[in-house]
Amino acid sequence: MTTRWFGARVQRLEDDRLLRGHGRYTDDINENGERALESVFVRSPFAHARIASIDVSAARSMPGVVAVYSAADLPFGDQHLPILIPHPNLTHGRTQRTLAKDVVRYAGEAVAFVVAESRALAEDAAESVQVEYEPLPVVITPELAAAAEHLVHDDVPGNVAAEMIQEAGDVDAALKSAPHRKRLHFRFERSAASPMEGRAVWARWSAAERKLTVYDSTQSPTSIRGGLAVLFGLPESHVEVIAPDVGGGFGPKIMLFYPDELLVPYAAMQLGRPVKWTEDRQEHFTAVNQERGQVHEVEVGFDAEGRLLALSDDFIHDGGAYTPYGIILPIITAGQLPGPYRLPNYRVRFRDLYTNATPTSPYRGAGRPHACFVMERTLDAIAAELGIDRAEVRRRNFIQPDQFPYDVGVAWQDGNTVVYDSGNYPQLLEKALNLLGPRPEGDHIGMGLGVYVEGTGVGPYEGAHVQVLVSGKVVAATGIPSQGQSHATVWAQIVADELGVDVADVEVFSGDTRRFPWGVGTFASRGAVTAGNAMGVAARMVADKARRIAADHLEADAADLELADGQVRVKGAPTRGMPLAAVSVLANPVRYAFGGGTEAATQFTAKARPGPPLVDGEQPGLEATGYFSPPGSTWASGCHAAYVRVDPKTFRLEILKYVVIHDCGRVINPMVIEGQIEGGVAQGIGGAFYERLAYDEEGQLRNASFMEFLMPYATEIPSIEIDHIETPSPLNPLGIKGAGEAGVIPVGAVLGSAIEEALGVPITEMPLSPLKLFELAGRK
Repeated sequence: MTTRWFGARVQRLEDDRLLRGHGRYTDDINENGERALESVFVRSPFAHARIASIDVSAARSMPGVVAVYSAADLPFGDQHLPILIPHPNLTHGRTQRTLAKDVVRYAGEAVAFVVAESRALAEDAAESVQVEYEPLPVVITPELAAAAEHLVHDDVPGNVAAEMIQEAGDVDAALKSAPHRKRLHFRFERSAASPMEGRAVWARWSAAERKLTVYDSTQSPTSIRGGLAVLFGLPESHVEVIAPDVGGGFGPKIMLFYPDELLVPYAAMQLGRPVKWTEDRQEHFTAVNQERGQVHEVEVGFDAEGRLLALSDDFIHDGGAYTPYGIILPIITAGQLPGPYRLPNYRVRFRDLYTNATPTSPYRGAGRPHACFVMERTLDAIAAELGIDRAEVRRRNFIQPDQFPYDVGVAWQDGNTVVYDSGNYPQLLEKALNLLGPRPEGDHIGMGLGVYVEGTGVGPYEGAHVQVLVSGKVVAATGIPSQGQSHATVWAQIVADELGVDVADVEVFSGDTRRFPWGVGTFASRGAVTAGNAMGVAARMVADKARRIAADHLEADAADLELADGQVRVKGAPTRGMPLAAVSVLANPVRYAFGGGTEAATQFTAKARPGPPLVDGEQPGLEATGYFSPPGSTWASGCHAAYVRVDPKTFRLEILKYVVIHDCGRVINPMVIEGQIEGGVAQGIGGAFYERLAYDEEGQLRNASFMEFLMPYATEIPSIEIDHIETPSPLNPLGIKGAGEAGVIPVGAVLGSAIEEALGVPITEMPLSPLKLFELAGRK
């Protein structure tokens, strides 16, 4: 097998089409030229209110309005949406109905659905829907939720959806005997994902075929397919779900089901016409899941050398109004808080609390940035108290390269415990410090440092189908869609290496249940690990079959054959071989009208093989389907470091230098990894200093537009210097780990550390802003 593609800087295969404007997004769909009906939601303006009445009669009578639905009009109107990932500790899980019927619990919750001939007509009709609300007390912060003076759900005591306590070692004894102890308080606020493309759904029902076709800007089309089949009583083979080009997802598009993913297909089935819905930007801010809100109370014990002896963390998680994604987010935080450090005694307790804010589910980083912020800021506090260099404190606490696999002793999101598979954390730090270089000259400059781990490649499985066409070209398919991560490129590199073909000759299809019906989705930095290895499995099966077929015609042992340069040839004798295209012809014993060489595919040849044309147990075609199911998560890691200047008068932030050393096992494509990291760092900077969601005490989001929700421009993002180390994972054949969230995880910790040193004020919360820094500086 050639290895010239794996590890190469291959230009993204997707870019030519996208840059020429040939992308095809859900809002672009117009199958068979039939214009779709358009739809909008009527959403609650109140964060918490009882619904006294809903009157849709005026809207229904308006010209161009085709249908208006309230909960009473739906056969599943009384049914609550599913909890995607149940958990035994989620004792009071609650989800919303498709359309609210009795109570609304966040501003933006859907109460009615309008379908009309155009978007403008639907919006006009939505304004005519009369809803009578009786406002109720609002609980908008996790601290207010913990106080429980008011309840988000009347039947949930203390607003506590879930509570979980885990302990490794004896924390109380270790804290009691520790030479030094410190209590710390940390707070992280919510943020929104804000992808370029908002959420969108398009659906068509064919009554003649009893087939439902849905285009969805989702991160998990296969799961949408399964749920719709159950809800509507259809065989899964009669439900097609396609995620076409997805203009960014960052996590919220993995959540299922949103109300639109049920209502748009339902309306299409009822009305006999295609129906579409595309959210506007304000809807994204108010009705699409958010993340990040947590408050941590930490007690840490350490010795005079700065070595960690024990840590206890008690934190509350802002779950929002419902728990559609279960409690995965706080579980991730609890599991990743120890980071790359030896923590012999660790106790973590969390409470997942209801608030009258938009529900939460993963957003890039998914519980990890909070965990990294808490641990890295704790180590900085220890270094400051003991007068030890911050880097040295980390060196003294790192898990060492000879200690893998390393069991942290707490639960992980895949149902296993957290067990790090491989890594070299000391090397990450040293390379980062060398790359960062000496401190720039000037005042009010601080150095920030953050080391992290990232659980990636979560299961349960992914599959892939690989086929060599009679032209010699290769097509491959998997169920995972892409949200911009260069999947088509890296998967093509894997397949090209296994089959010995040019990467340009491999075409990858993904996110289309018509091409590959089984899979999980793109989230949790799992695409390369799960689907990439599935691609490798399927391609190796094809390669093995190609060797077996070619062996008969080359009169050679299959073990002596190799696939290279589009040929199956004898090792050491490159002129003795045959094109892979010819092997594809031979793999199917049937005549073709075109293509050439088809006479060799029949049994009427000079060297006819004894027995039937198709060997017993073998399928025609040079193709195979393979699956990969990981035994556990892989653990990527990295170190970020930066120099930051803060103007003490305007509190303007200037990042002078930012470096990243990253380890995701074997690197498939360095260019793709670097793009992922750069994008992640930019998102992290936004989340640390700009992108605060400003909820008022009534639960109203006061900055639900790009006019007021600040995002960094390119001028605020520095040039990022990136380097890699490789510690291959022993948990998959390719030795790879995920990388999708690596860039964002430690940024808050890095900037907090640097700003604290630059201004001399304690930084214990995120996000910051010039105003917040002004307030903190005034408290010195």
